[in-house]
Amino acid sequence: MMIKPYWTSCLLVFSMAGTGLQYVASQQGIVASLPPRASAPACITPLPDTTPRIELLTSGTPTSLRGLSVVSDRVIWVSGSKGTVGRSIDGGKSWQWTTVKGFEKRDFRDIEAFDEKTAVITAIAEPANILKTTDGGLTWKTVFTDSTKGMFLDAMDFIDKKRGIVVGDPINDTVYFATTKDGGNTWKKLPGVAVKVQAGEAFFAASGTNIRYHPDGSFTLVSGGKASRLINPSEFLPLDIIQGREMTGANSIALRGRRAVIVAGDFENPKDTTQNCLFTPDNIREWQAPTTRPHGYRSCVAFIGDSQLITCGLTGVDISTDGGNNWTLISTEGFHVCQQARKGKAVFLAGGNGKIGKLVE
Repeated sequence: MMIKPYWTSCLLVFSMAGTGLQYVASQQGIVASLPPRASAPACITPLPDTTPRIELLTSGTPTSLRGLSVVSDRVIWVSGSKGTVGRSIDGGKSWQWTTVKGFEKRDFRDIEAFDEKTAVITAIAEPANILKTTDGGLTWKTVFTDSTKGMFLDAMDFIDKKRGIVVGDPINDTVYFATTKDGGNTWKKLPGVAVKVQAGEAFFAASGTNIRYHPDGSFTLVSGGKASRLINPSEFLPLDIIQGREMTGANSIALRGRRAVIVAGDFENPKDTTQNCLFTPDNIREWQAPTTRPHGYRSCVAFIGDSQLITCGLTGVDISTDGGNNWTLISTEGFHVCQQARKGKAVFLAGGNGKIGKLVE
């Protein structure tokens, strides 16, 4: 990002490297020099620091937060372990925490919120459950249950307030899909789609960011584990991503027009940067490795502008300003998920120990 001079109503002070002198300048040019350590005019304002950083909003809640849904700059929902759901309606300044009755020992790995009153959450593992609230989280109704052995709902995504999809780990080597057309009140298995997985291939919980649902009813999905692929209803594309072990592979995909970015890593070796990212400027079938990779295992990625992205993981947070080709580490604070407001520009992150952060500049 370009750092611009900050002009006050009068003068700007800067130093000439190697001279020991400071110069006082106006918008019309250099007007005076000062000896070393001389006091600057009183009206001088310090240059602002425009480097993005992460502001920690809250931490210390005994829950690992993997679900995040940012409705607007003011309305944010999170979900996590021990049946925990959190909500803020003032931009993260204060939080209301709820433990969903009957789910105190369950993990809510994904959450999709529509406004400050309405949200849907998924619970793991068996039985697989989906719950919905319409009163800001005071009460929750179970709207879906599947007790099939091996059921594990990984992620969900919504096109709008009505249409959504949920994906689960494979049952008998076939990926589980269900869709809703009424805002999550009812769910039905997706007909006519049978996605077969390879040995050891599955999906990670990255707050729904490993699957993207499209208005035409199709989807884009990334898998991980012993095999890592880009999947849609009609084709499968092997990814040049770290894979081969249970805790490796692609975690998350971000789409913006024809741009796309995938992040990955080795959960058991989080500092490793090997094959942890792919990007494409114009075609999701033609991927390339970045010139400068994210700094370690990354579990979530999101566009925050046409060519600006943020990614996070156990070892910190990176940003890119060139569509994913180069990444800059801005924090060593670990987070699981990151997301920009659907209605607004604010960017929030969530992670272990009830940690919630915000991107500030």
